[in-house]
Amino acid sequence: MKCLLTGGAGFIGSHLTEELLAHNHDVCIIDNLSTGSIDNIQHLKGERGFQYVIDSVFNRPLMAELVDQADVIFHLAAAVGVRLIVESPVRTIDTNVRGSEVVLDLASKKKKLVVMFSTSEAYGKSNNERFAETDDLILGSTTKARWSYAASKIIDEFLALAYWKEHGVPVIVIRLFNTVGPRQTGQYGMVVPRFVNQALDGKPITVFGDGKQSRTFCHVRDTVTAIVSLACRVEAVGEIFNVGGTEEISIEGLAHRVIDLLDSPSTIRYVPYEEAYEQGFEDMRRRVPDIRKIQTLTGYQPRRTLNDVIYDVAEHRRQRCPAGPALMAGSLGQ
Repeated sequence: MKCLLTGGAGFIGSHLTEELLAHNHDVCIIDNLSTGSIDNIQHLKGERGFQYVIDSVFNRPLMAELVDQADVIFHLAAAVGVRLIVESPVRTIDTNVRGSEVVLDLASKKKKLVVMFSTSEAYGKSNNERFAETDDLILGSTTKARWSYAASKIIDEFLALAYWKEHGVPVIVIRLFNTVGPRQTGQYGMVVPRFVNQALDGKPITVFGDGKQSRTFCHVRDTVTAIVSLACRVEAVGEIFNVGGTEEISIEGLAHRVIDLLDSPSTIRYVPYEEAYEQGFEDMRRRVPDIRKIQTLTGYQPRRTLNDVIYDVAEHRRQRCPAGPALMAGSLGQ
């Protein structure tokens, strides 16, 4: 296939590019580097079948050319991270909704396959034990900026499925649950790299809220394997799929796990949500995916554990900062 990745220089995009190239697909990425990084794709320069463009999906003439050359578009370009969402809600809504409109409209001209990426945030404040694709979506008040991201992604889903039903554009919607791994930055609030960096530096690990909220984390290598398997299945068209891990852990438990695995002297410091983000910030108490749908279709099963994730994130940090704190040198044994 000839694959176009919007946001391809981001954390997930760069790993997905590697996976597609490994399967002998041609890959072109477009990224404006607002949250992505050229460092994520530096090692891919010169690879057979790889090219990249530093520009925005809002450059419609350029996007029209790139979409026309592609067989499938993986639309990853989006605002990411809770901190960015809370601080820049206009940017969040505009980037997510308008970018998706451009991609879907251009894809509709020649019925190109679009893999649309959504989020577990779409489930909002649901109290279900596990979130299934057909569950009701329960968001908080519009006065809470943190729900603008979920709302924008829900609009993306509605829009994608509308293009499928009304215009026959083949679309696949993927709801990602806490994808983590090497190259992910803690700059925008991502919890695992933030905890790992704090632990390796011997600084207090900052847990927001009471730490009892729980999550499942999925190694990015497992995530991209699932994405490629779905993109190759015609039965996936017009459907929504959860992609995530199976090991549930509280954020407090995650902090202890990071400290133990990295043999860090760090302590845990609890930070109220209003101090970390904004007054009245609302969080999801549990976020656990039901992945039976993708398992039935593709046989998907996460292979890497949370411990693998932590070690890999720490090793990536060590490689990027070889002259960093002495703590790092002796903390990565498995």
